[in-house]
Amino acid sequence: MVGGERGADVAVVGAGPIGLAVAWRCATRGLRVSVYDATPGSGASEVAAGMLAPVAEAYFGERMLTGLLVSSAARWPDFAAELTAETGMDLGYRTEGTLTVALTPDDLAEAERLWTYQRQVGLPVTPLRPAELREREPLLATRLRGGALAPGDHQVDPRRLVAALRIAAERAGATMLPRPVRDLAEPDAAVTVVAAGCGTAALTGLPVRPVKGQVLRLRAPDGAAPRFRHVIRGHADGRGVYLVPRTDGEVVVGATVEERSDLGVTAGAVLELLRAATDLLPEIAEYELVEARAGLRPGTPDNAPLLGRLPDRPEVVVAAGHFRHGIVLTPLTADLVTDLIVTGTPDPALAPLDPGRFGVPDPAAAAEDGPTNEGRTLWS
Repeated sequence: MVGGERGADVAVVGAGPIGLAVAWRCATRGLRVSVYDATPGSGASEVAAGMLAPVAEAYFGERMLTGLLVSSAARWPDFAAELTAETGMDLGYRTEGTLTVALTPDDLAEAERLWTYQRQVGLPVTPLRPAELREREPLLATRLRGGALAPGDHQVDPRRLVAALRIAAERAGATMLPRPVRDLAEPDAAVTVVAAGCGTAALTGLPVRPVKGQVLRLRAPDGAAPRFRHVIRGHADGRGVYLVPRTDGEVVVGATVEERSDLGVTAGAVLELLRAATDLLPEIAEYELVEARAGLRPGTPDNAPLLGRLPDRPEVVVAAGHFRHGIVLTPLTADLVTDLIVTGTPDPALAPLDPGRFGVPDPAAAAEDGPTNEGRTLWS
């Protein structure tokens, strides 16, 4: 439990979706909260597509992580409704589902292996023939060999989400402090929550590495809404891609997965993403390219987040390392972390996510060359 004569009960380092949601939840439970970030809202949410996809993101060997995604996705309808009621903001929350599609026989064989696994672990996946796909989305390429529907995979606009979370947190009493934290001794609080994306490594010594992703934003002609409703994910001759339609006319196309830490946008990545996207949905060749960005996902050795107390420092709680899943895991992370802070008792769900599961961290070593939470585009 928090307490003591400090400037705040809780200091949150990082004003991305995770940090702001934790701040909101803590503030609504009566805690004094300060949020530290030199450039609030300029991190992962500026790049992320916002897919809430526990089915499409379920991969071999990640059953524990899949369970977390399913649990958090189930909280999203109430979470979105509560946040909208609190702020009056449209989050771009949509529930049409995801169509996963395959262009070639090899693409289809690989996809069918994954769909079989997903059904074996109890996830709702409905295989569809090419004609059935085009009944749902007539603009899909006629060459598609097959696909599947994941009706429970939804989406939200991360940029709107962060703006709404900041308003909700401030209305609940949280204080925004526009400055970075370079040492965990700096915040004057009983508990410090580290939600700094890739910057978590330098602050804590934990094994959080940057994984680069390049993402494009297109806009439908004449300001109209895109003429497809579902999120489209798939492979085109071995090239993976997703297309996320927004009601305001935007389409997000992504994303590369690169073991790099730079933020450069390359011609090759743009070419590959657009080639795969137009192979699956030819019409988007006529859309305007309005943005090309790169961001850094905070990866961990097992792709699962780091949630819980820092080893040997119980006053520090980590909420980081969400890799590709920061948006979908926002409600669950906020609830688990807030309950831990308020009650002092960790939920059993936190056990496999313990920040110490990879050994004792070494902040001094990580700080030598690790990224910080200042001046970076962090995917949290």
